[in-house]
Amino acid sequence: MTDFTFANQPDASRYTLHRGDDLVSVLDYRDDGRTVAMTRAYTVPTFRGHGYAGEVVARAVAEIEARGDRVVSPVCWYVADWFAAHPEHGDLLARRAS
Repeated sequence: MTDFTFANQPDASRYTLHRGDDLVSVLDYRDDGRTVAMTRAYTVPTFRGHGYAGEVVARAVAEIEARGDRVVSPVCWYVADWFAAHPEHGDLLARRAS
């Protein structure tokens, strides 16, 4: 997916993925300074079925990992499923209190 543009829009609390001028997928989040709660992954209906939600999640996770100062809480079911399918990123998950 090289002809795509990924962006973090902190003022809107979302990551976006564009193909050319078209917005194809969005990942909404809440960041409290320690934890990024990923609350909703959404792909524009006309672009569904191409893996764009997975791509925006993967790029957001890579950005958070590179910063190294946050953990992720996968509130959205899609994000939770993504982490289950990518256990190599499990160290980034917020630990739940017992």
